[in-house]
Amino acid sequence: MKTLSLKALIFLGLVLLVWACSQDQLANPFDVQLKKRLSKLSPDGTEEYFILPDERDYASIPQGKGNPITYEKVTLGKLLFYETGLAREAVAARGMNTYSCATCHLPTAGFMPGRVQGIADGGTGFGDNGEGRDRFDEYEEGTLDVQGARALSLLNVAYVTNTTWNGKFGANYANVGTENVWGQADETTEINHLGYDGLESQNLEGLDLHRMVVDDYVLDSLGYRPYYNAAFADWPNEERYSKLATSFAISAYLRTLLANESPYQQWLKGDLTAMNDAEKRGALLFYNKAGCYRCHKGPSLSSTEFHALGVNDLYQSGEAYQTDANDKRNFGRGGFTEREEDMYKFKVPSIYNMGDSPFYFHGSSKRSLEDLVDYFNEGVKENPNVPQEQISSFFHPLELTDKEKEDLVTFLETGLRDPNLERYVPEEVLSGNCFPNNDHQSKHELGCQ
Repeated sequence: MKTLSLKALIFLGLVLLVWACSQDQLANPFDVQLKKRLSKLSPDGTEEYFILPDERDYASIPQGKGNPITYEKVTLGKLLFYETGLAREAVAARGMNTYSCATCHLPTAGFMPGRVQGIADGGTGFGDNGEGRDRFDEYEEGTLDVQGARALSLLNVAYVTNTTWNGKFGANYANVGTENVWGQADETTEINHLGYDGLESQNLEGLDLHRMVVDDYVLDSLGYRPYYNAAFADWPNEERYSKLATSFAISAYLRTLLANESPYQQWLKGDLTAMNDAEKRGALLFYNKAGCYRCHKGPSLSSTEFHALGVNDLYQSGEAYQTDANDKRNFGRGGFTEREEDMYKFKVPSIYNMGDSPFYFHGSSKRSLEDLVDYFNEGVKENPNVPQEQISSFFHPLELTDKEKEDLVTFLETGLRDPNLERYVPEEVLSGNCFPNNDHQSKHELGCQ
């Protein structure tokens, strides 16, 4: 019996060995290669490092200094972000209550503008996805609320320590050592002296910049006071309804905007069927030959690093308002730090859902993902104003084949696209206004009337 049992055991072992080998042969080689590559690049040796947290798992989301995320803050911030009733200091009467934060950060456009340049106060119209917005006739160009660089996506902004293309907002991280320029050439950076991180600092400054107000009308007539009481119950009464509280609420909400339902994220969490083979081949190129991973890092595929790629500025598009060759934003990081070595260098953005709005780089100089990949593949700067010596060492010809470029575009366009961003949008705001825009033309185009 002992001899027979031993033979049976050996036979069973051989069967299991053959089965295991057959399973290995059946495994998708792209899955195997991608897992191996990610594990090598990961600081903890696993592909799980690249997983974005659930938007409801507040403890796992990067917090702002002094601004822990709570359900009550997120609830309030979610309403305020879309509330056109905050637009109470518009230049013209016709602009009152017509725009919101979401006007320039549309969920359907990947939380970016739907056009080459966002227009808040002074804008009218929506189109299908924000592309139809333009200026009110009675607004002079100089009175428009626009910026000289394309608005960045707010997806995964919890991982952004210093905000805007030049990273000027925030007292910590990359801005340690830049204190000498805070509030000097650019008065908006005076806010950094309060010591908050980038998102909270920018939103605090942004309320004034974008002509928004939280006053007794907003608190009582619109009904937001109970929400502030719930979100900031431990704050003194004189601070509870302040601009700082408003910034903290909006920032807490924005930190929950995570593209964690994209096919790539689902694949990372164990569903190997979430990405097709073209997306997997594109991901392998992203993390290998194309070299995208050298700048687009971590779960958010972004970084607070600054690189010069020699792309054209927004004024060179011929479609932007209130910007020209002398706009300091053309100088990127150097326009803020005033350091020669920082000139023309821009922060590395998150690239999830980038296919939702067809404008790329700080100057919206590329209008499709194919054009973007071609630009990186050719590795030749297009802006004659940017000296070659400033160009990043990472920017050089990649020698991708047409098929490789196609696969890389597929990964960027669909592999990194969260299809369910509507979960971050409220059904209505307390004013009952149309949102993200509330001007007459937008209301018609959005079906609000």
